[in-house]
Amino acid sequence: MDYRTKAEFFIRGITGGFIDAAEVIAWSDEIIVSAPKSEDWMVEISSCGPDERLKVLGFLNTVKGTVDEAALAEMLKARQ
Repeated sequence: MDYRTKAEFFIRGITGGFIDAAEVIAWSDEIIVSAPKSEDWMVEISSCGPDERLKVLGFLNTVKGTVDEAALAEMLKARQ
């Protein structure tokens, strides 16, 4: 899965109230370890605290790419 689609999932989850910032921070920590190259937004999210929801949202909006709408719909359906 691409980072942009996952970021959009987290954006909708945080704004919809079914995902908290701590989950996004944990995801960022995981991809920093596994990604071939760390990107600024990964490090920025990873350094956020669990109570910094708006800050996390801001960094999620900087993730580049195109959203895979079908994959996004599946993730949202599975979570709600």
